[in-house]
Amino acid sequence: MRLIPKDEGFFELFDALGARIAKSAGVLDQLFSEPNRMDFYATQIKLIEREADDITHEVMNRIDRSFVTPLDREDIHLLATSLDTVVDLIDGTARRALMFNVTDRREPAKALSGLIKRSAERIAEAVKTVRDSKAVAAAARDIKVIEEEGDAIYSDAVGALFRQPGVDALEVLKWKELYDNLEHALDECEDVMNVLESISLKNG
Repeated sequence: MRLIPKDEGFFELFDALGARIAKSAGVLDQLFSEPNRMDFYATQIKLIEREADDITHEVMNRIDRSFVTPLDREDIHLLATSLDTVVDLIDGTARRALMFNVTDRREPAKALSGLIKRSAERIAEAVKTVRDSKAVAAAARDIKVIEEEGDAIYSDAVGALFRQPGVDALEVLKWKELYDNLEHALDECEDVMNVLESISLKNG
């Protein structure tokens, strides 16, 4: 008798994680648009991050109790943790901005957060089509272009920090770390798409 893989709601949970990525990235973009409301936005992101953690834990619980799964167990685990990591990095960036008491809007930070938002929205779309290798590949290409744009913005922003005359060293260190965090989150979006693309090719 052939065992039929059961969904066990895994795809709905992936969709829910994708939605949390898009939502947290949208709030992060607002945070760098309106730093005067930093505390409010950082709190909202923390709530979303906790929801993502709960969803990820539920994925792990379902892996443990499922005899047969619709995707390889390792792939389910890797995809869930990769998606959750993006939300964790977004939350970490918001925490840093709050800790550093950021009060001024800086265009490079806003540009990078905007790219994270675009990537996150594309991930949320791609997760829904995980078994469609062509759709996932198209999303991966889009995010690769966004990530390259982010690399250029990051390099210019960090270079400008160190070229500014008479700037307080602590300000330089503060913004360098924030730019690092933003770039890391954007890089992780590309890593998620690499995971999705690998899974879609095996199961498409």
